[in-house]
This record gives sequence, C-alpha cells and structure tokens, in this order.
Amino acid sequence: MTRSSASLYLVPTPIGNLEDITMRSIRILEQSDLVLAEDTRKTSILLKHYNISTPMQSFHAHNEHKVLDSIIEKLKSDMVISLVSDAGTPGISDPGYLLVRECLEHNIDIECLPGPTAFVPALVQSGIPSDRFTFEGFLPHKKGRKTRLEELKEEKRTMIFYESPHRLLKSIQQMAGFFGNDRNASISRELTKIHEETVNGTLEELYTYFSEHTLKGEIVIVLAGKNKQNDK
Repeated sequence: MTRSSASLYLVPTPIGNLEDITMRSIRILEQSDLVLAEDTRKTSILLKHYNISTPMQSFHAHNEHKVLDSIIEKLKSDMVISLVSDAGTPGISDPGYLLVRECLEHNIDIECLPGPTAFVPALVQSGIPSDRFTFEGFLPHKKGRKTRLEELKEEKRTMIFYESPHRLLKSIQQMAGFFGNDRNASISRELTKIHEETVNGTLEELYTYFSEHTLKGEIVIVLAGKNKQNDK
C-alpha cells in the first residue's frame, strides 16, 4: 500500500449524508496514523461506517492551544495525521487555522482535500447572485454583533452566514433592521439530510415563516447584497 505524501491532511467530512465523502478521503483516513477529530463521538460514526480503525484524538476550539505543540512533535516524527471537523471542511468556521499556521512555520507538508462545505450548496440553490460573495460565518453572539452588521450595510456582494436554530429569529430580525424588511434572502437547514429545507423570500417573509416552524440543525443564511432595488 502506498503511503500518503503529506504529513497533515485536512479531510472534509459529510455535512449530513455519509455517502458524501470521496474515495480519496476514505483512503487518506485509512492510511493515517492518527485522526484529529473535533468530536470523536461524531467522527467514530463515520469511521465505523467505512470500517476505518485509525486511532483518534480530540482536537477542538477548547483544547487546540494546549495540544498544538504535541501534535507538531508527532508530525515532525513522520506521523501522518488527518484533521477532520464534525462536518464539512476543517478551518471553515471550525478548528484548523492554528494548526495549519504552525505547520507552515515548521515546514511541515500540508494538503487539503476537496469536499463538502455547507455554504456552497446553500448559495448555489438560493437563486441569489453567486458570482461574487463574502462568507461571514457566525456573527458575534453579543459584543460586536451590531458593529459587524453595520459594517455590512453597504456590501454589494451576496453575504453568507452560519447560524444556530435558537438564534435564527434574532438574526433575521436584526438583519431586517440593518438591511430592510424587503431584502431578499434564502435560508437552508439540514442540508443533505432527510429533513433538508430551503426557504426563499424577503427577510420579513422568512421571519414570519420560521416563527411558525420548529427549527433544528445547522443553518445557512444567504443574503442579497445592496443594489438599486433594495437600496436603503
């Protein structure tokens, strides 16, 4: 069996449907000496599904600073390590940036495999222009939230946000306050899962809809940029 050429692999994992993983990703996970997982319980479901027995170690936002040095030492000792997040591509609103930066400083070879990222299908199926966009990830929970929205009032590109179910209505309401009730948007949730749903409309219409429906799962908000029609 041919060994992998890089030392650290960033391996995207399915955002819902376990079939949405590449054959190459499966091979890299099998050949790795260690898998760094945001939540080992969630990753174990994926590994067991594909009969992968590679050892795992927790690597998440609360411990990445503490374990960073030890991981670098493992990589320097010629271990091949794969980094995965709970869903999607590591480093996109998930841990990964610090480890990549540290690897670059130590001349450790890195390779990021192509694969799932939740905002791409949400953007493409939104019907909102996708030629130019800005990915904003999660808005600050408290401090800086209104400042961020104020900064985006003049943004002409399509804007993409991640949000949790219990903050969605608050976010829609705040966006309406900054961008106007009639600003077009698209909200996708549970992408690739059984209860996948995408709802399009104005911010006012979306607020009404989601006020009347139970929310579960990760959410992607695609918001139209400022133009002559929705200039506020």
